[in-house]
Amino acid sequence: MAAISLGNSNLKPLGDRVFIKVSASEAQTAGGIFLPDAAKEKPQVGEITAVGPGKFDDNGTRRAMDVNVGDKVLYSKYAGTEIKLGDDEYILLSEKDILATVS
Repeated sequence: MAAISLGNSNLKPLGDRVFIKVSASEAQTAGGIFLPDAAKEKPQVGEITAVGPGKFDDNGTRRAMDVNVGDKVLYSKYAGTEIKLGDDEYILLSEKDILATVS
C-alpha cells in the first residue's frame, strides 16, 4: 500500500473507487493506558467523502455504487492507497474492499 501526499486539490474517484477519511485511532486503552503513536493500531473505519460513478459491467452499463457520501464504513486492513492531505488521513480504495457500513 503506497502512501501519497497531495497538496490542496479536488479528488474525484474513478470507476468503483471511494475516497474515505480515516477515523482517528484510540490514544488510550480501556484500562486508561496512553498509547504512543508507534503502538497505535491502524483504524479500519472511516467516513466516505467522495464516490466514483461506478464500474461498467460486461454489458457496458454502469453499475450503481452500494455506498454514498457520508456513509461510515469498515474496510479491509491492507486495502487501498493511503493519502495525506494536510493533517487529515484518507484512503482511496475499490468498493469491493468495503466490508460493511457502520451505523
